[in-house]
Amino acid sequence: MTGRRWPGRLRTLGRDRGAFTAEMAAGLPALLLLLFAGLTAVGAVTAKGQCVDAAREGAILAARGGPGGENAARIAPAGARVEVAERGDEVMVTVRAGVPILGGHLPAITVDATAVAAREPDGSGSVP
Repeated sequence: MTGRRWPGRLRTLGRDRGAFTAEMAAGLPALLLLLFAGLTAVGAVTAKGQCVDAAREGAILAARGGPGGENAARIAPAGARVEVAERGDEVMVTVRAGVPILGGHLPAITVDATAVAAREPDGSGSVP
């Protein structure tokens, strides 16, 4: 076969030229948005786990009579707020942290965790 041209072949190639560029221009922002949303979700799940750990450890330590709020603040994500409330025989520790959305230019998502622990007796038979 010699270099025979098919009728209409050059016209087809000419119409498709630039289609990849147009598809990439439309698809790339959507792909980047999906990537940032995924990274934000991973950050939120990580912060939630840290808040749960901090609240649990803080409640246990406060129930034993120690500085539960300080311990929770040490374990919590940076910038987290720690609240310790005592209700009768229970200690409740709440940890709240903000997670920036899409790189930090939008309002943050707030994740929180609360843990409750019963006060432990101090050895004298009474609850402190």
